[in-house]
Amino acid sequence: MEQYDDTLLLSGLSKLGLTPSKEQLDMLHTFFYEMVETNKVMNLTGITEYQDVVVKHFIDSLCVVLAKEDSEAVRRLLAGESVSVIDVGTGAGFPGMPMAIMFPNMKIALMDSLNKRIGFLSRVVDMLGLTNVTCIHGRAEELGIKASYREQYDLCVSRAVARLASLSEWCIPFVKVNGCFLPLKAGDSEEEITEALNAVKALGCTHVKNIVYQVPESDYNRVIPVILKKQNTSSKYPRGGGKPLKQPL
Repeated sequence: MEQYDDTLLLSGLSKLGLTPSKEQLDMLHTFFYEMVETNKVMNLTGITEYQDVVVKHFIDSLCVVLAKEDSEAVRRLLAGESVSVIDVGTGAGFPGMPMAIMFPNMKIALMDSLNKRIGFLSRVVDMLGLTNVTCIHGRAEELGIKASYREQYDLCVSRAVARLASLSEWCIPFVKVNGCFLPLKAGDSEEEITEALNAVKALGCTHVKNIVYQVPESDYNRVIPVILKKQNTSSKYPRGGGKPLKQPL
């Protein structure tokens, strides 16, 4: 495998308070290589240059640690404790795969509705020997009503899947009471977040704050709304038949 210049990666992660081991760097290199190779025959990502992937995928994904002051799950993660996490609509594995590599103490489920993506991720997880990752093929509105998934996770993350009102209905049912939902959103999402507040409340959660930041080593502005689960989500949710997208709460 070719040599990679990790100056940018190490600098960006350092600004997040993270220091990867050589083994973790090697895993990120392998993940990148396999993603780009698979991308030649399957649409996984439009970003294929290593330094672009470093900033737009790896560092961006790990910005979830910025919620440490407001999320007990993230604090526990950084303290090396066991935390259960689900990445809804993981796509090519973001933000879940960089999180799984950097935090071997987490137990993470990578969930996506496209079986080809899950097949790719399962192969890479096996290749890297990641025993803390489970790859799940399914739709959130179907899995979210099953007892084996519903309210089983300390933390739910999601990136670039849907507008927050719809996304909340898909994601929040997976979160335990006192757990946290941290969607990674574009920097201009304030209106979208405000529109979702009714849905967040109806699903048993409280919107604590917005963490507004710039992704390290970039000029990309982002925001993470911190959403805490205060009570069990009503069994009415998530609704089926595509209603979360067609008729947001």
